Amino acid sequence: MKALQTMVMSVSVRTAGALCCAAVVSCAQHEATAPAGTSSGPPAIRYEAHISAGGQLPAGAGLNNPVLQDPAATKNGETLFSAMNCDGCHGGGGTGWVGPSLADGRWRYGGADEEIFTSIYFGRPKGMPAFGGTISPTAIWSIVKYIKSLPPPPNAPTESWED
Repeated sequence: MKALQTMVMSVSVRTAGALCCAAVVSCAQHEATAPAGTSSGPPAIRYEAHISAGGQLPAGAGLNNPVLQDPAATKNGETLFSAMNCDGCHGGGGTGWVGPSLADGRWRYGGADEEIFTSIYFGRPKGMPAFGGTISPTAIWSIVKYIKSLPPPPNAPTESWED
């Protein structure tokens, strides 16, 4: 009886090992492919402000604001700015409160449309949550358009050290 149990266990271990090897070989033969319409490169956006090692920037996709010419997008963005509680951190009119001012023209992560979009979509360290999983990209672009429409405050509460 013991010999039969040992033989059954040995066959089971060999079978399991063979199945694992077959699975590994099978996986190695199939290359992972991205779904249609997606990039196979890393999610990166190319900005002029990026500093490159060796003078060559990595390949990156370009983002374009699809609501740039839509006159209603600014009003929609303003509504979303309040509805998503952006003014809870950035203050009414984006003039700054707990979060930085969005109207004074000074940007930590860049003030180009695609840079603002990226900050909203992916979030930023030390307080800016990622809204890309909560609202649509079109809604984020509307918020970007609203932010870009904000008039600079007459008296900025901080100084810019750039000339």
